[in-house]
Amino acid sequence: MSAWLALLGAGLLEVAWALGLKYSDGLTRFWPTAATAVAIVLSFALMALALRSLPFGTAYAVWTGIGAVGSILVGMILYSEPTDPVRLICLTLIVAGMVGLKLNSPV
Repeated sequence: MSAWLALLGAGLLEVAWALGLKYSDGLTRFWPTAATAVAIVLSFALMALALRSLPFGTAYAVWTGIGAVGSILVGMILYSEPTDPVRLICLTLIVAGMVGLKLNSPV
């Protein structure tokens, strides 16, 4: 598996575990809590795999960026959070930063 694919999977699982935290009701509901724990472990495992060949700073920034952008998009879609132009511009800037890091990465 390529490091970038592992990093993408780790970032998407970060979104999944953040969403799981929302549904776990403070870690008091068993199945959402269990799913959250599994997503956390898998996200960390894929991140560790990606870190074998990607620079630490780049990998961490992209991982958290995927998590942030994904969580904001999930909030907009599932919870009708605001989609005003400033918010969308900020999301675009985060994505642009991640693309820039990818393009400037030695791997």
